[in-house]
Amino acid sequence: MKIQNQAGIAFSINRYQRNDNAITRTLEKLSGADKLTRAADNASGLSISETMRGQIRGLATAQLNMQDGLSVLETTDAGLQHVSSVLQRIRELAVQTSTDTVSDSDRGTVQEELDQLLQSIDDTAEKMEFNTQTILGDVRPLYIHVGANSGQTLRIDTVNVSTASLGIAIAKLSNREEAENLIAKVDTAKSIISSHVTNTGADYEVLTQHKDNVSNIEASLLKSESLIRDPDMAYEMVEFVKQGIRQKGDEMLIKHTNQNVNDVLSLFS
Repeated sequence: MKIQNQAGIAFSINRYQRNDNAITRTLEKLSGADKLTRAADNASGLSISETMRGQIRGLATAQLNMQDGLSVLETTDAGLQHVSSVLQRIRELAVQTSTDTVSDSDRGTVQEELDQLLQSIDDTAEKMEFNTQTILGDVRPLYIHVGANSGQTLRIDTVNVSTASLGIAIAKLSNREEAENLIAKVDTAKSIISSHVTNTGADYEVLTQHKDNVSNIEASLLKSESLIRDPDMAYEMVEFVKQGIRQKGDEMLIKHTNQNVNDVLSLFS
């Protein structure tokens, strides 16, 4: 007579332990919202996911770089607009004094305003900065990293709007000839500023397009990475319920077997 089936008990206990481990893994996925809690879950998927995460974070940082670049261009444009308006006022003064009906006293007053306007342009060139760097006082390249990988850069250039670079550093209005000469110089300076404004606008458009493109790529990678790592919550909940039912069944089987053994042993007492 057999009063205990060791093989059956061992099978039930082993299945109970496997099911308990499965419940633990399911709970990890549900609580952590991560389907790949360990490399054993999906080694190749985990490797691909980590590579994607590196790209995603790189793209996010690149967008911050590009936003800084756009801010530089916005600051540059504001400075150029200011200089353009000052040049317009200087031209008005030159036209005003390009006639012999203006007295020497009037020319002296206008010269004082002209000197202040010229100083305003130089102050803008010397003092307008972005993150402590002057952007209107000299010409140099700025390289903006626009991607997640090495070598993915975009170049924009700073500009020089000093009176010397615009050809109006020495401007006098003491007679009609000097005023006429200044009109021509200001027109040339305004042409230079217009060129800077055009280039700045073009750089802004290109950088904006890069930023939008990178944002789209980041969104696509996030979606792909989500398919690899994010658990199907409905599926995992169904699995959790199924595992719970199986666990309860194994508990009852083990308990029933032990009860049968106790009942049989009681016959000999």
